Amino acid sequence: MECAVITTYRCNARCQMCNCWKVPTKPSEEFNPEILKKIPAGMKRLNITGGEPLLRKDLMEIVEILNKKTERLEISTNGYFTDKIIDIAKRFPDITVRISVEGLPEKNDRLRGLKNGFDHALRTLLELKNLGIKDIGFAIVISHNNISDLLALYELTAGLDVEFSQSTMHNSFYFHKFDNRIEDIDEVSRIMYDFIKRLLSSRRRSLKMRVKDWFRAYINMGLLKYIRGESRPIPCGAGTDSFFVDPWGRVLACNGSDEPWVMGDLNSQDFDELWHSEQAEAVRQMVRNCQKNCWMTGTSVPAMRKNFLIPFSWVLKNKLRMLLNREVIVS
Repeated sequence: MECAVITTYRCNARCQMCNCWKVPTKPSEEFNPEILKKIPAGMKRLNITGGEPLLRKDLMEIVEILNKKTERLEISTNGYFTDKIIDIAKRFPDITVRISVEGLPEKNDRLRGLKNGFDHALRTLLELKNLGIKDIGFAIVISHNNISDLLALYELTAGLDVEFSQSTMHNSFYFHKFDNRIEDIDEVSRIMYDFIKRLLSSRRRSLKMRVKDWFRAYINMGLLKYIRGESRPIPCGAGTDSFFVDPWGRVLACNGSDEPWVMGDLNSQDFDELWHSEQAEAVRQMVRNCQKNCWMTGTSVPAMRKNFLIPFSWVLKNKLRMLLNREVIVS
């Protein structure tokens, strides 16, 4: 399974597509790191996120606990607190870090409401790279506001030989937003289509990074379908293949529902107890009946891994089509 731990709803950014900073959690009510010991070992991936997780004074303790639970521990951050993330990386050099940016400097700082935010993000990325941390990169939330910077940002990350992951705007309790919507869908679709082709024809230096780009093309195909209001390429496995822990210590199926779908509470329950409870099964039934068609990293990547032949076949088919100078099929 995969797990995302939402450490806090406090945030130093003022993002246009996320209002969690308007309803921050209080440090006094956020979970005690000790409860994270209940999460089972053997997680495929564990993501530490927020809000801005670096605002938690006990983040080092959280990292220390969760690092023992997974082969891949990832921190999602806006990169503003360079010294703090470097201290963590020095102690845990195998950590994965994704730094959220919304484009090049002007667009990033305007959309994130964070003065000199891009400067901080880039400095953090370069410091991590100089430290020898291997799995680092930028992440972007694609919208009509920043689509014009998408290809340039990709070329920047490719030139730096770092990762570049994508998502798009969603509405849910997690973002405290219900009015996010993509405008100028035709223009967004056109650029995303070009981006998908760019990923499929990746010229990155290492084969591993090129292969990652090919499968990110599939992720972006799913994002494009979501933006167009179409169905998911692969059914959602939230609450079965992945789960979330919120800042209060509750276990949730996902972060895409209109209200939190609570499976149980780590403060008062063991993981096995809540995972196999009637309440958890009722939540899974809600997932099976869900019509939102979200396509976010937390649920799309586990779905792709579980149904590997589907994205593999898509990649293979479209790589062959490009070799024959045919159009990529986005479906």
